[in-house]
Amino acid sequence: MSNQNKNLLQAARKQPVSRVPVWFMRQAGRSLPEYFPVRGDGSILDAISVPERAAEITLQPVRRYDVDAAILFSDIVTPIWASGFGIDITPGVGPECDKPFTGADDLQRLRPLDPDQDLTFQTDAIKILVEELNVPLIGFAGAPFTLAAYLIEGRPSRTYDKVKTLMMSDEKLWHSLCDRLAELAICTLTSQVEAGAEAIQLFDSWAGALHPDHYRRFVAPHSAKIFDAMASLDIPRFHFGINSGELLDQFADVGPDVVGVDWHTSISSARERTKNRVALQGNLDPAICLAPWEVVENEVKRVLADNDGNLGYIFNLGHGVLPNTNPETLERVVKLVHEIGTSYQQSEPVVEQ
Repeated sequence: MSNQNKNLLQAARKQPVSRVPVWFMRQAGRSLPEYFPVRGDGSILDAISVPERAAEITLQPVRRYDVDAAILFSDIVTPIWASGFGIDITPGVGPECDKPFTGADDLQRLRPLDPDQDLTFQTDAIKILVEELNVPLIGFAGAPFTLAAYLIEGRPSRTYDKVKTLMMSDEKLWHSLCDRLAELAICTLTSQVEAGAEAIQLFDSWAGALHPDHYRRFVAPHSAKIFDAMASLDIPRFHFGINSGELLDQFADVGPDVVGVDWHTSISSARERTKNRVALQGNLDPAICLAPWEVVENEVKRVLADNDGNLGYIFNLGHGVLPNTNPETLERVVKLVHEIGTSYQQSEPVVEQ
């Protein structure tokens, strides 16, 4: 659309912007009172699988917050669920598998996806959103390591002992599994872009649990395969993982245009580690949003100042919105960033056409 707010796309490409773009990971969902009547009962996957419901939930934070991007209401395990592997999202727990991945025979449970058959609920939701939105829609998928962690552990883990054991003891099987998961991600992301998504984010949420040498050997090639497959689609590609400060240089190497930074690492340090090769996104601590407004305001200003006026910057949280966050606080954060963000820029902003 000619009147579309393109600040996020411009920032992702390190171009000047009319205002510093801002959006929030997990902006659609648990912190919004309007979310629950639309979501309904049952698994979150039930809501994701109804295009009209997923589209409405995606739109809610855009209407409320005036953010510069929408992110599709979905989950990183959706392609695995669609493949029939046997995974669900348990309320209060997260993704769980009745029969976790234990050996080569389980590779057959990760069948290739046909987007026209298996992902129509997702592409139909995107087509609805393209007609409604005046900001870019971000599609997303899970990276192979993080998805493998759920499949092998069978549920969320703090130690990742089972996944690390398989990774280190049976490298051939590990790479076979990750290759299957990379193909699922490529299929998912490609179908999202073809339906109308204008950017994509690859979540490797738990890669920060790895030693940098192990990330380089066991994980980076598979993430790079996904980003390489997305290169021909000519859309900004984002990458994010929690506790990934020691991996940021490698995150930049696998091929994204934008690297997300969590709150453990400063934006200025992240820019040094990535050698300014990519745009950056982040990184207000989500817990700060529970504090009084004066505290939140000061922290927002600190994050903006830490970017030191560099182009190629998108304001976000350092992880997802916490469920008990007051929506009014996030409204004020967006307004503040839009009002003062460009005052920290070194280059003159451009006027939107």
